[in-house]
Amino acid sequence: MKKKVLFICTHNSARSQMAEGLLRALYGDRYVAYSAGIQPSKVSPYAIKIMAEIGIDISNHHSKSINEFRDMKFDYVITVCDNAKETCPFFPCGKKYLHRGFNDPSEFKGKEDEIIVKFRCVRDEIKGWIEKMFGEEHD
Repeated sequence: MKKKVLFICTHNSARSQMAEGLLRALYGDRYVAYSAGIQPSKVSPYAIKIMAEIGIDISNHHSKSINEFRDMKFDYVITVCDNAKETCPFFPCGKKYLHRGFNDPSEFKGKEDEIIVKFRCVRDEIKGWIEKMFGEEHD
C-alpha cells in the first residue's frame, strides 16, 4: 500500500506544490502526494513554468486549504516553510512530522529571468531533499 504524504506551506502556491509534483513524479509508485496551505492562494505561474522545464506538469494543480485534509490519515506531514511550522505545528492525522524550510519564492524580486533562476534553485533544493528523504523506503 502506498504511503500518503502531505506537504504544507503558507499559501500552497510554490514550495508545497513543487514538492507534491516532485514526489509524485519521482516516487509515485510508493507514495501518494498531496499539498495544502494555511492561507491558500493560487499556484504560482513561475512554479508551473520551472516544473515543466523538468517534465513535471503541475498546471492542473490548485491551491488547497489544510482543512480539506483534516479527516485524512497521512504517513508523513511535512512543513516546507517556517511560517507553516509555527502556524500549524501539529496536524491531527499524521504518523510522522517533518520540517524542512525552503526560501519563499513569492518574495523573490527582480526581472522575470532573475526570478525564474531563483525559483529553479528552490525547485532543485526541494528535489534533492525529496530524493534524500524518499529515495529509500522509509518505515
